[in-house]
Amino acid sequence: MNASRLDDFLALSRANPHSLAPFSETLPDGGQIQVWDTGVVCIEPTAPANKDLVLSCGIHGNETAPIELCARLLGDIVSGRLVCRQRLLLIFGHPAAMNLGVREVEENLNRLFSGAHAKGEPQTMERQRAARLEQYVTRFFQGRDGTERLHYDLHTAIRPSEYEQFAIYPFTHGAPYHKGQLAFLCDSGVDTILLAHGPTTTFSYFSAHGFGAHAFTVELGKVHAFGENDASRVAKLEHNLARLLQAPDWQPPPLDPARIRVFKVCQEIIKQSEGFCFHFSDAVANFTEFSPGALLAEDGDQQWTVGDKPEAVIFPNPGVAPQQRAALMVVTAELSADMLC
Repeated sequence: MNASRLDDFLALSRANPHSLAPFSETLPDGGQIQVWDTGVVCIEPTAPANKDLVLSCGIHGNETAPIELCARLLGDIVSGRLVCRQRLLLIFGHPAAMNLGVREVEENLNRLFSGAHAKGEPQTMERQRAARLEQYVTRFFQGRDGTERLHYDLHTAIRPSEYEQFAIYPFTHGAPYHKGQLAFLCDSGVDTILLAHGPTTTFSYFSAHGFGAHAFTVELGKVHAFGENDASRVAKLEHNLARLLQAPDWQPPPLDPARIRVFKVCQEIIKQSEGFCFHFSDAVANFTEFSPGALLAEDGDQQWTVGDKPEAVIFPNPGVAPQQRAALMVVTAELSADMLC
């Protein structure tokens, strides 16, 4: 096939950050690769197996390690080195922010799903992009019924982490947690799980709640510039994603609960004004633990302190806009047998 337009789809999307006319090509194995928009490409195998997978990255433009991982996987599919036997929707979320080397252009794209993009003004670039990404995920999952639906939304964090790779399990509304998915993550090097405490407007929650997908926000280390990532740090996940796509019968080793760390949210710190400040260093890593009673942050007359048990901090970011989450505080948790399926 003439794959010249797909040899580097990431470069093509970054050269057309706002829109890209749809087109399609035939893959070496006979499957179809369909470009739906800038940063959005769908692989339709000739005889798709039993999973429909959304793999997204670059929802924040400066989180480059997942972007490079997805570009490598797509390159292998286009060249024929990887024969994709599962339906795959691959999303490079925010090409405009990638070009600027920034997390966002106007606002946080990962707070605008599940319809949040339609609430409030003005209609920013991110709101328009979130609406389109919702439409593409809907189109993809509605393409067929009776399959296992998956969505891994890959990120890197602003700060380093005590546990380098971790995943946020979206709020399940009382449904049990899936042992097979926890086993996949653990075998992929993602051995720390944060259980979300309520509905959110993140991309992974959109797929989980709207389409019954096994969906996760997966953090793969710290933010670095393009070309400065160590691919070996994400090699386990990359290898297992390739296995998932090309070997429909492959399964990870059964879950060993002793191999995973589990946390749950105990409090959420919401910035109220530009007077907000943390009472710990900007160098504090994710999952740093604080002693009971420690003062964490204040904003005018409001203060946040640790409760009567040690708490660890996740995603501290004093630079968010007012009324946005500045940090989560978490405590250790256990997944009992009746919480798993």
